[in-house]
Amino acid sequence: MNAPAELTTATAAADAPRRLPIRRLRVDLSQGFPKLWNGGEAFRTHYMNALSMSFPVGEQFFIDAVKKGVTMLSPGQQAAWADEIRGFVGQEATHRFLHGQFNAELERQGLKNHWQGWAAWRIKNGENMHPVNHVAVTAAYEHFTAVMATGLLTHPEWLDGATPELALLWRWHAVEESEHKTVAFDLYRAMGGSERRRRLWFVYIAVQFFFESSLQTFINLWRAGKWWQPRTWWQAARYLFGPRGVWAASFFPLLRYLRRGFHPNDLGDAAEMAQRLQAQRDAYAIVAA
Repeated sequence: MNAPAELTTATAAADAPRRLPIRRLRVDLSQGFPKLWNGGEAFRTHYMNALSMSFPVGEQFFIDAVKKGVTMLSPGQQAAWADEIRGFVGQEATHRFLHGQFNAELERQGLKNHWQGWAAWRIKNGENMHPVNHVAVTAAYEHFTAVMATGLLTHPEWLDGATPELALLWRWHAVEESEHKTVAFDLYRAMGGSERRRRLWFVYIAVQFFFESSLQTFINLWRAGKWWQPRTWWQAARYLFGPRGVWAASFFPLLRYLRRGFHPNDLGDAAEMAQRLQAQRDAYAIVAA
């Protein structure tokens, strides 16, 4: 498939690629965990469960997208990007593996992962699109995960009372998402992707994400027998729409992606993320750098 005309020249120079370390988190999910692992609250637990259900198939798509996308660059550019792509792939592969274990326990608890099937269907139907579209989709999702990661790290109450190993898993995942949040975006720019295409894909992804995350959460609550309990919906209102809830923390940062000239480094504090990784240094081992 030929590249679109808008890809003939880059719209902006990508930031210099960098080396990303690959870490192995020291958590053991083989023994299972409580059904209401997030502070004993049904909504908080099953919303996070829903997000996890999307991760393995999604992160495999991100890996495939950047590996294919970098082959669209010149040999010299490919060499310059090699270390950063290797680190991105290694980090996402670790997330995929651990959330695969997490999701396997959810299945043993009686939950059913529909989101994975929805995502796999879309991936199959879009496999013949030009690689720049796959990288644009990846960049859009990486913005979602980076914004959610910042919220998770700056609002400890989102994981208040969570099973310690699972709180560690989610916070470590959040830090690494913040660490590699620029990779797909910068690769998209290096491939010559346009601002218009970038923003259109984000709008599509936003609608899809909000619908599917909500639907999978509702399905989880139904299967867990928590749908009809009034306290479930009180928890939902507080967790999503409270003054320190998910939407208060995420809505405007998400919308900044639509600004012309936006870059992921416009949001968040890289030094703070590095400090959080240092604070967790006993929980992981660096296996490649």
